Amino acid sequence: MSRRLEEEKVFKDPVHHSVYVQNETIWKLINTPEFQRLRRIRQLGTTYLTFHGAEHSRFSHSLGVYEITRKIISQFERNRYQDWPQEENLVSLCASLLHDVGHGPFSHSVEQVFGNDHERWTCDIILGDTNINRILKEVGRDFPERVAAVIRKDYDKPIVISLVSSQMDADRMDYLLRDAYFTGVNYGTFDLDRILRVLRPHQGRIVVKESGMHAVEDYLMSRYQMYWQVYFHPVTRSSEIVLRQIFRRADELYRSGYAFGFMLPQLKHLFEGTMTVESYLSLDESMVQAAFGQWIGERDELLADLCSRFLHRRLYKYISQDALDEALIERIRKEWARIGLHPGYHLEVDTPVDLPYDVYKPGAALDASEKPPILLLDNKDRLTEISVKSDIIRSITGLHRGNYYLYYPEDEVRRKATELEPEIRELFGM
Repeated sequence: MSRRLEEEKVFKDPVHHSVYVQNETIWKLINTPEFQRLRRIRQLGTTYLTFHGAEHSRFSHSLGVYEITRKIISQFERNRYQDWPQEENLVSLCASLLHDVGHGPFSHSVEQVFGNDHERWTCDIILGDTNINRILKEVGRDFPERVAAVIRKDYDKPIVISLVSSQMDADRMDYLLRDAYFTGVNYGTFDLDRILRVLRPHQGRIVVKESGMHAVEDYLMSRYQMYWQVYFHPVTRSSEIVLRQIFRRADELYRSGYAFGFMLPQLKHLFEGTMTVESYLSLDESMVQAAFGQWIGERDELLADLCSRFLHRRLYKYISQDALDEALIERIRKEWARIGLHPGYHLEVDTPVDLPYDVYKPGAALDASEKPPILLLDNKDRLTEISVKSDIIRSITGLHRGNYYLYYPEDEVRRKATELEPEIRELFGM
């Protein structure tokens, strides 16, 4: 069983002003080592190398997601909406709070190199031999599994899942506002209070009162702008590329039997694919950056250079291409090899479509989508997908900027520029 705290706990927050904790289980979860570790994981990975204020943590984001979920549930209860199952309050709050507990250092970059999945790690932490698991079991023996099912998106009440994972969920609403605040941009803001007032539980899903359409338009436009101006920023992509290359090179060296001058046991487990929950939880960004600092002195010149570039912000430059020309890419790689550059590391072809963020998608059906579309509810209880009624949303739905970027170490290429073919030299502006 879970009890109400004798005295409400309050976290001051720059986005929501205050985060209120009234439940004993939530308070205990926040104070676990597993959740406190999120203070040492940045919310936006390498974005701090582009927007210097983006130092906020997944800890503060997770508290924010919890707070938005708490406000939504409170609004449902105040208005006595019959379609909200009140017995699901605690599982909803716990899932919101814990949804990112499985994120590792620079998680999305690490996931791409090693095929990790932070949601799988989240469930492993919730279900494993952890403090979080023990606290959840105090509510009920099956309670950890119920929380994990919400994270896995196979919980038997989809309305609970949609609070945490949908196209207008508490997760997205918090990270847009929080990321806009800490990057210092204005276009990520929207009227959260208005959106919370127009949300309705309806026939097993969360929908939007039709009169709130313009607030949702503002939210989706903010989301669109944040993706292209912050999350897809080409300089941030450059830092992510260098970071991925560090992990890729270190993994290659480890597998080849290279004798590292310095190696963390946790990274060894990562390279071997033998990472346990215990070792995963002991790995954070400060530890990884300490390893990079040591690797600057490694005998392998490529690894040493990549670590130096990342820590000292000597990132790759880029040129933009309207279309992907495979023949041209192959030609450049041959040129790189001919003049002594590494064709696999000193040229990276990139497009932002592989990011974990996505723009709004209407979906093919109202009842079958991992992330269902946003539905408007009119005064006759009829549901309509929002882009059908909104010209603004229809205009940005499915838009894709088809530019490709070629990333390269400008200093290395410029040093060898006289050896390049004139056409290649001109392409890179040298």
